[in-house]
Amino acid sequence: MMKWRTALIFCWITFVTNVFAAGSGDVVLKHKDWSFNGPFGTLDKAAMQRGFQAYREICASCHSLDYIAFRNLSDLGYSEAEIKAFASEYEVEDGPNDDGEMFMRPGIAADRFPAPYPNEAAARAGNGGAYPPDLSLITKARANGPDYLYSLLTSYKEPPSDKDVPDGMYYNAAYPGNLIAMPQPIYGEDVTYADGSPADVSSISSDLVYFLTWTAEPSIEKRKRTGVKVMIFLLIMVGMSYGAMKFIWADVKKV
Repeated sequence: MMKWRTALIFCWITFVTNVFAAGSGDVVLKHKDWSFNGPFGTLDKAAMQRGFQAYREICASCHSLDYIAFRNLSDLGYSEAEIKAFASEYEVEDGPNDDGEMFMRPGIAADRFPAPYPNEAAARAGNGGAYPPDLSLITKARANGPDYLYSLLTSYKEPPSDKDVPDGMYYNAAYPGNLIAMPQPIYGEDVTYADGSPADVSSISSDLVYFLTWTAEPSIEKRKRTGVKVMIFLLIMVGMSYGAMKFIWADVKKV
């Protein structure tokens, strides 16, 4: 009974989310042909590495990655030495020590990314009352997640003349209601990529989408490969079952 209730609640939440997204007539989403779309989709490791750099240099001062550990970065193609170097740049709370006190130490590969604020109250105080959401699951938490995130990052504009924008709010064509508390995070050339890739607003936003799609579902490629194998297996079984049925009933005369 509990499983049925859980399933019904999940379906209801999904329905309400999709209706809300579809009913937001003032929201304009930009659609991209992401490489991870479709049953054979794959993630672009180079884009994910650039997105990780963009996250560290642009987003990490406000937004956390609560569900990602440094060691998970091996999925992006980083070596053990590189991962240890990334982790050591952060200070992580540990303890208690022999005196019963908590202490700070350099991060290690097993640690998760430390949050930029100690608690929600501190986060709101540092952002004018707005709470910067954790980005680990952001592309799963929004309808049309990748397109929504890309649109949000690239849709800061000057408001129409008839639109009143209060102090501390900003106009964004992709955000429901068009008023968002987050200032425009990307202006172009915000980061310098080692591989010389473009660093305009669209390119950085796209790289961030690739990285945050991975954080939301690190096993996405494995899931897709497994799904394809299962479908192939089922098709083979259907063919064999049909052939067996025809063989068994071949000598049975039709009435």
